[in-house]
Amino acid sequence: MSFATPPGWYPDAGAPGTERWWDGTAWTAHTRPPAVVQHEPVRQPYAPQSFGPPVPLPPARGGGRTRVLAITLSGLLVLGAATTAFLLLGPDDSGTRTAPAPTTSDPAPTAPATASASATPSGEGGPDGDPAVLVDQLNGITLAVPDGWEKAKNTPDDAPTIRTAVSYDCPGTAASFCYRGTVSTRTARAGRTDPKAVAEADITAAADRAYEEDILGQRTHGGITSHKVLKAEPVAVAGRTGYLVRWQVVTAKGPGGVVQSVAFPSEAGIGTPVIVRLAFDADRPELPVSLMDTITRSIRPIGDSATSGGVGASIGP
Repeated sequence: MSFATPPGWYPDAGAPGTERWWDGTAWTAHTRPPAVVQHEPVRQPYAPQSFGPPVPLPPARGGGRTRVLAITLSGLLVLGAATTAFLLLGPDDSGTRTAPAPTTSDPAPTAPATASASATPSGEGGPDGDPAVLVDQLNGITLAVPDGWEKAKNTPDDAPTIRTAVSYDCPGTAASFCYRGTVSTRTARAGRTDPKAVAEADITAAADRAYEEDILGQRTHGGITSHKVLKAEPVAVAGRTGYLVRWQVVTAKGPGGVVQSVAFPSEAGIGTPVIVRLAFDADRPELPVSLMDTITRSIRPIGDSATSGGVGASIGP
């Protein structure tokens, strides 16, 4: 039986009036002001100690309190089972079986609200289940999913990702498959606050991941042989000033592609910029470079009432 608490925003006992991101195993440095008013109290996964960073108590595994609780619950279950068996099977004085007596038990512990519950905008029904919207709960943004694209359920780096629905055999290796277009969101490294510096540093990583070498070390397109800077300029994203860098890359195999990194201040109050990476295969009529601009313009803060959190007209080529 697992007692793990799902990732999400929870009240920070070490800093009243703020919420801190629990990644499923430990407290992170990400904080934000309290989200929308909850209809029921949200329990913390564990009570954090003073910041720097908070330590979840009790430990997730092997902790003394956990063993005591497990032993106590086991004892209660054994006692309850023995009592029930006696009531069901034990004969009374007349030699007939005793009717089972009604039993009561403590209600099962309620799991704390998940991250989606704490970040879902009030009155909008929540965009998480909408196939036309990608939601990044940690960074507090949404973006529209183009027609013919899908939200990826699993990715090697666990980044919220959308991609073209149909895959193909990578030109550089028959042991892997590729997608014509991908878009993913992530948080910049701690301590970096300048969107221009973040975007300029991230574009190399974005190009390498898309066309040089995947997370498993496979050269899916035979590697990048050269690149050309198409654009590097400030850009407005979700009402904030960010920075955009766009490269065209040539690969040893296949048509190459266009890669873009956009960095902008977070709406979630986590203190570091948000990065949105885009990668389109070249020479694809359904993937014009203008679609990158359309997707970038669709980025909205979660709960943006003017756009229903990023929901608007569907995006086409």
